[in-house]
Amino acid sequence: MPATSGTVRAGVAAQVQRDAQGVPHISAQSVEDVLYAQGYVTANDRLWQMDALRRLAAGDMSEIAGVGALEIDTDARRLRMRHLAEAHAQRLTPADLALFRAFVRGVNASMDAQRKALPVEFVLMGYQPRPWTISDSILVALQMYRTLTDSWKDDVQKMQLLAKGDAAKVNALFPIRSGHEVQPGSNAWAVSGKLTATGKPILANDPHLAWTFPATWYQVHLKGGGLNAAGVSLPGLPGVIIGHNERIAWGVTNLGYDVQDLYIERANEPARQEMEVIRIKGAAPQQLPISVTRHGPVVTQEGGRPLALRWAAAEVGTFTYPMVQLNMARNWTEFRDALRRYPGPGQNFVYADVDGNIGYQATGLLPIRQAHDGDVPVDGGDPKFDWQGFLPFDQLPNFYNPASGLIVTANQNPWPAEPGFRLNGDFAPQYRSNQIRARLEAKKALTTEDMLSIQTDIYAAFSHRLARETVAAYERRGAKNPALAEPTKLLKNWNGLMTADSAAAYAVTLLYQNIRRAIAERAAPGKGGAYAYQMAPSVVENLMAAKPKDWFPDWDEAIVKAFDEAMAEGRRKQGDDPNRWRYGLVNEMTLGHPVLSRVPYVGRYFQIGPVEMNGASTTVKQTTTRIGPSMRWVADLSNWDRSVNNLVVGESGHVLSGHFRDQWKAYWAGTSFPLPFTKLEAKNTLELVP
Repeated sequence: MPATSGTVRAGVAAQVQRDAQGVPHISAQSVEDVLYAQGYVTANDRLWQMDALRRLAAGDMSEIAGVGALEIDTDARRLRMRHLAEAHAQRLTPADLALFRAFVRGVNASMDAQRKALPVEFVLMGYQPRPWTISDSILVALQMYRTLTDSWKDDVQKMQLLAKGDAAKVNALFPIRSGHEVQPGSNAWAVSGKLTATGKPILANDPHLAWTFPATWYQVHLKGGGLNAAGVSLPGLPGVIIGHNERIAWGVTNLGYDVQDLYIERANEPARQEMEVIRIKGAAPQQLPISVTRHGPVVTQEGGRPLALRWAAAEVGTFTYPMVQLNMARNWTEFRDALRRYPGPGQNFVYADVDGNIGYQATGLLPIRQAHDGDVPVDGGDPKFDWQGFLPFDQLPNFYNPASGLIVTANQNPWPAEPGFRLNGDFAPQYRSNQIRARLEAKKALTTEDMLSIQTDIYAAFSHRLARETVAAYERRGAKNPALAEPTKLLKNWNGLMTADSAAAYAVTLLYQNIRRAIAERAAPGKGGAYAYQMAPSVVENLMAAKPKDWFPDWDEAIVKAFDEAMAEGRRKQGDDPNRWRYGLVNEMTLGHPVLSRVPYVGRYFQIGPVEMNGASTTVKQTTTRIGPSMRWVADLSNWDRSVNNLVVGESGHVLSGHFRDQWKAYWAGTSFPLPFTKLEAKNTLELVP
């Protein structure tokens, strides 16, 4: 265990005080010294996670995990992530370079101090970490960029559906808006003081990401040289990503704008050949040839034709790092000035300040397309399909002090119906954003506790309507199917809450899957099972409302047929009595440490679950077996010390630390912890001495 109290020799003078949750509150004389100390303490707590993140991004996991990681590495190598990170590092501005250098020096100082007693993961896997570099930090950023924008496989799927089906119907399965969005657009919202109990704004944010252990985020408070910001960072990157300073607070959700295009390359297309060598633990190295065209690397083949990927993250010379500048912004103008430099992934930034203002700004390098939408691969030999630059920052959606006093974003499409350019993206349907807005509008004098209640809301408006529509269709047909009698009662009496112990929630989940598949089969016969687009619930709802005859001559018959098939599936999987079904059995989460949970005999002590979870993909608490709220953050601008923040598991990555998983119970229960800012009761103090 690295020291959390006492004195250690380091490259700077700094003080690190830990609060009750083990969160480091760092103070030093300059911004660079603060970031050095941030690198030092982050590596103290999360060194193996940081090493795993850079390996995952670069395609180096097989070197420590063996042949089982080869497919993961191959995908990363094809994207040339290491090459991109090194190219971006060479072109950093002097100011950004100085910030990264300070952080990297701190990481390496911590690594050197831990060499004789490395975290147990290194011991179990039998290797030592190499020194940290600036390109490693950029790799961490690129890994998040990839996680949030990796949409090219959807383009391939749509191309395959179009090849097998009715083009008009297939296109209807992939809309970019539901038609029910409220403007202005993971969940983030800001509420003006006229709607709160304190008269000052409240800002809330709970980004939805894949479950991870250790946690995706690292809590931190940075103070020195004009910087005073608290919130969460990404292990491996300097500064605060989501949080607040003395004057402003901000939250972030994924924008979903399409920043990846596939090009069908012609045989005569000039291409550069590269050879990647993947080292594999316990096996011979494997060579991976990669063909790089003017659009980017060939990432797959379709019908014998190479498909090359152009990705905004690969645009050389575009990487900047404005997060520390944003951490020091004092008002809306300075906040937006920092975001002008933000390269991606495209994000929705929500803002509030102590003067009572709230705002919203879409960000990122968002390509301009003139001859296509970017939804399917296009001819790489035709220059009309090339990008025409990027959308100007001042033309991106932004709102400041709307009359409603509310700004809500939950990954929905933030552009108007006629944006003035060709728009494509993987946007969310309206259900989460509309439910958040409804909850905020339903109460006066909103509080921090209200925000936590909304973040954990599990009402599924789509599923509730689907249940009612199905019951109505069944009753209109006057059917007397004994097998559907009990399920019909369940759906009729259901309150729309996706609770783990609900039989109706399980029934409607099966029902949706069967109706979605039936609708997709009408568009592309034989391919319906592959259709799982994010906007699919809205597609289903809109079609069921309009009941177009060219999809189904008798919609009631189609719905009842899907209902019957779904309930038969439920009986096969959970028994003959529908009243004993449990939704939680299909929404079960197991959160295991990727190394320690696999250790024989003791591994179960290093995992959480399996746990039956409340919530669904369309509820505000967006919870599935794969993703969930990666943290919860509520900023109270009347008193920063009343702001609350909690992770899924804990602050530390060390199994012997009391903060390894100490936040889980609060996270699961929907409660939280104060994030001290002006009044800190330090539990431990570590002095860094030059």
